[in-house]
Amino acid sequence: MTSQNNSLPNVSLADIKSPEDLKGLSIAQLESLAQQIRDELCRLIETRSVHFASNMGVVELTLALHTVFDFTKDRLVWDVGHQTYPHKMVTGRFDKMSGIRTKGGLMGYPNPEESPFDLFMTGHAGVSVSTALGLFLGDELMRPEEGRKAVAVVGDGAAACGVIFEALNNASGLNKNIIVILNDNEMSICPRVGGLGRYLDGLRTNSVYKGVKNKVKSAVTNLPVIGKPLHRGLHNLKNAVKKGLVGGALFEELGFHYIGPVNGHDIRDLQVALNQAKRHDQPVLLHIFTQKGHGFHPAEEDPARFHAPPKVVYDDNGKMTLTKSQQVSYTNVAAAQLYQQMLLDKRICVICAAMAQGNGLEKIREDFPDRFFDVGICESHAVAMAAGMAKAGLRPVVDIYSTFMQRAYDQIFHEISLQNLPVVLMMDRAGLVGADGPTHHGSFDMAYIRHLPNMTLCAPGCAEDLQEMIPWAISFDGPVSIRYPKDGVSHVPLSNPVPIQPGIAEFINHNADDKLDGLVIVCGGVLGKAIEAVTNYENKMAQSGNPKQIGLVNARWIKPLDERIAQWIQDSPWTLTIEDGCRQGGFGSAVLEALSDKEIFNCRVKRLGVEDHYVSHATRCEQLAEEGLDAFGIEKAIEEMTSSAKDN
Repeated sequence: MTSQNNSLPNVSLADIKSPEDLKGLSIAQLESLAQQIRDELCRLIETRSVHFASNMGVVELTLALHTVFDFTKDRLVWDVGHQTYPHKMVTGRFDKMSGIRTKGGLMGYPNPEESPFDLFMTGHAGVSVSTALGLFLGDELMRPEEGRKAVAVVGDGAAACGVIFEALNNASGLNKNIIVILNDNEMSICPRVGGLGRYLDGLRTNSVYKGVKNKVKSAVTNLPVIGKPLHRGLHNLKNAVKKGLVGGALFEELGFHYIGPVNGHDIRDLQVALNQAKRHDQPVLLHIFTQKGHGFHPAEEDPARFHAPPKVVYDDNGKMTLTKSQQVSYTNVAAAQLYQQMLLDKRICVICAAMAQGNGLEKIREDFPDRFFDVGICESHAVAMAAGMAKAGLRPVVDIYSTFMQRAYDQIFHEISLQNLPVVLMMDRAGLVGADGPTHHGSFDMAYIRHLPNMTLCAPGCAEDLQEMIPWAISFDGPVSIRYPKDGVSHVPLSNPVPIQPGIAEFINHNADDKLDGLVIVCGGVLGKAIEAVTNYENKMAQSGNPKQIGLVNARWIKPLDERIAQWIQDSPWTLTIEDGCRQGGFGSAVLEALSDKEIFNCRVKRLGVEDHYVSHATRCEQLAEEGLDAFGIEKAIEEMTSSAKDN
C-alpha cells in the first residue's frame, strides 16, 4: 500500500499481507488495525486455549516495529515467543490464525519454518539479546555495507534472566548498536519478583514519569551552550538530571543509551522512540510501559489467569466464563501433597521459577509466604539456591517444568549431585505436553539426569504413586527427581499394592511367577494407556479362543532400576518397554544397559518412546498417537511382538 492510504478512513487486517503494507498508513489507520488485532485475539480465546494477555499488550509495539524497521533485512528476535501473535498477523499469516496451536496449524511461538520474519523458535526466555547480538555481528562481518539493525524485544519477566545480563554486559563491551526493547508490563507469567522488578516498578510509579519528566527533559535539553567548558558541564548536568529524575541509571551504567520510559500503547510515541534508537551508534535500551491484557478488562484485572486461559464461553446474557477441565491433574496432586507435607515439616521450602500458577502453588504461596520462593525466570539460580538451603538443614523442593529444568543442568550436576544434597526436583510437564509443542516438551529429563551419580529418578505411573513418592523423596538423604506429565491422573487400585521403595517396581496384573506370553514394562505417565492396551488385547484374544497373559509392570524407578527386571525379561518370550520420553538414553536404554551388565543377551526387547525428532504442536493425545504411545499404538506393538515370537 502507498501513502494515498492516508486518506482512507480504515484498512482491513485481512488486507495486510506483509509488513510493507503497513508502511504508508496513518496513525489513525494503524490504531484501527490495533483494534482489529485485539478483536481477533478475543475471537481466538472463544475457540481454544491460546496465549492471550501478553499478546494484547504488544499490539501497538508490533505495529510500530514493522513501520519503522524493514525486517526483510533488519533483525527481530522476540523474548519470550508467546507474545508474537500480532507479529504473525501482520507478516502474512492472518488467514491462518484460526488454526494456531492445533495440529498442522501455526505454532504459538515464532517458527522459522512458517515465515522468514521468525528467526528463532523462542519458547524459552532470556536468549534474545544474545541471539540479536550474534545476528548483528554476523551481518557486520558478512555484509557491512547493508547497515542492518538488530532488535531484541524482552518481555514477560525475561529481563531478570541471568543470560540477559550476560548479553547486556558483552554488548556493552563490544559497543555495538543493538537495540533492546524492554517491554515492561509489570509481569512475568505470574507477578514479577526481585530487585530488578522493584527497580522497574520504581520507574513506573515515579512521580517524575507522571508529569515532571517531560518538563525536566525539555528544560535541560534547551539549556544554552556557552563555550566548550560550559558545554561539557551542562552536558554532564543534563545526563545527571536525566538519570536522577527520569530513570534508567542502571542501564546507562551497563553501557546502554537509555530511552524512555515510553507509553507502549501510543503508536506515534513508539515510532519516535524507535527512530531515535536507530540513529545511535551504541547499544540502546528502549524502555516501554505496556499493560498485559490491554483492551480486555478481565485480562487487565487478572493477567496471570489470562496468560493462556482455557476456552472462553459466553451465556445468553453475555456473561463470560472460562471452561474448566473436570480432570484432576498430576500437577494438582503434587501441589496438594506438597501442601500437606509443609504442614507436617517446617524444614520444607518450595522454590519455583515464575510459574507458581502453572505449578498449582498459589495456596502454598499464600499460606507459607516465608517458605515459598519464586525466583523469576532464573532456573539455574533456583537449583543452586536450593543447594544452599539443603546444606543449611532445610528440605527444599524445586518445582519447575521439565523443559525449563534443562536450563539448570550444570547446577543439578555440580551443586546437587556432586554434593549429594537432599534436594527434590519436581519435574512437572514431563513427556509430551500438547499445544506448546517442541520448545516445551519434557522429553529429555530421564536422559540428562539418570547418568548423574547420587541421583534418584522416579516416575509415578498413577496418582497413588505420586502421593507416596513426595513424602518419601523429602525424607530421603540425597537428591531425588520426580517426573510427571501434563495430564489427568490415572488411578490404579490394586488389591496388594507395593509400597514405595527405591528400585522396587510392581506388577499391575498377573505375577512374575506366572507363565507369561509377553511382558510390558511402563515408565511413568503412559501407564493408563498401557493398562487399556493390555486389557483390550487380552480380552480380544480370550474372545478368539486363544487367550494370552501379558504381564504389565509399573516400573516407578528409572534409577535405581529394579534389579529383578532383567530376570523377568529373560523369562518372557518378549518384552516391550514404554516411556513418554526420548528413547536415546531414557528408561528403555537403562533396561538394555541392565541386561548387558548381567550379560543377558538371548532376549527380545522392543522400546517404545519419543523417536529421535522434535514433536510438533498438537493435543497430547494426538502426539501420543503419532509416537505410538496411545492405547491403540501400544496394543499394535503387543500384537506385533506376539506374532513375531510365534514366527520364531
